[in-house]
Amino acid sequence: MDAKDRDAITAIALIAALADGRRQPEEAAELERIASELGGKAEYGVVARQVLAGKVRLTDLAQGLEDPAVRQKAYEMAVAVCHADGVADERETIFLADLRLSLHLDDAETTTVHDAAQILAATPVSAPGPSLADVPRTNLPRPSQAGLPVVSDDEALEDLILKTSILAAALELLPQALASLAIVPVQGRMVYRIGSDFGQKLDAEQITDLAGVMGIGAAAQVFEGATRRLLSGMLGHGAGSVAGAATGGALTFAATYAMGHAAKQYYAQGRQLSREDLRRLFTRFRGEATELFPRVEAAVREQAKRLDLDDLLHQLRS
Repeated sequence: MDAKDRDAITAIALIAALADGRRQPEEAAELERIASELGGKAEYGVVARQVLAGKVRLTDLAQGLEDPAVRQKAYEMAVAVCHADGVADERETIFLADLRLSLHLDDAETTTVHDAAQILAATPVSAPGPSLADVPRTNLPRPSQAGLPVVSDDEALEDLILKTSILAAALELLPQALASLAIVPVQGRMVYRIGSDFGQKLDAEQITDLAGVMGIGAAAQVFEGATRRLLSGMLGHGAGSVAGAATGGALTFAATYAMGHAAKQYYAQGRQLSREDLRRLFTRFRGEATELFPRVEAAVREQAKRLDLDDLLHQLRS
């Protein structure tokens, strides 16, 4: 895969993120930022803006991909992004059908990834979360409370948040595009469990809205993770062995960790925090997570080595 293929696939994934037509200006700006940063060159920002303005034709991008394996990769990324906010809606389904035709892929080449994406997108947040590997807590700091209430089962929730954050970061190191999509239900079930401990009855839409307030848009998160993975593969290295993949794991760890701790404080205070206070909490906990990551990076890489995406899909589906 060369730089031309990389740019075309990333542009296709960006179009996929906009396919439902519901992106707010803030989300569109975030997608442009991600595309520009990961493009690796200043002019890619121009390409991103052209995509956002609807000036890039899907058929032209697809026709420029000659390698069958690259065409398959482009479709997998688009499927993952389209299912980030839940099962693909009518507009996203039509987009994926058009993309499949433009890439000259048949049903046999796309059914498996499409079915797996639907499973991930449709899994209820109320189901039990996946099994989480034990992590030694020696010398790991507890998040600063800064005068916020400490809950009775604090230690259990601390472990849940830490282990879920490590699992999410490990998923970022796997080679499959759908691994980024798997992070969304993993995070969702963590938040659901936290809310349940405080007597809150949550659904997927509420959790998605809460994540959006914190600045964790599902489509942007999946788009960024899948694109980083593409860059790692393009450079010819194994999963998690290049700076792009390692950076993606660190960012996902920090976002998941901050999401969990901000949600814990939010529900502990009866959902009384303002949007601004919630964002400030998220930012503070993300900073703590960034400092913590070097201490758990080895655990992240070890889990990535042992992690089987098909097995995780089975756990999420069960």
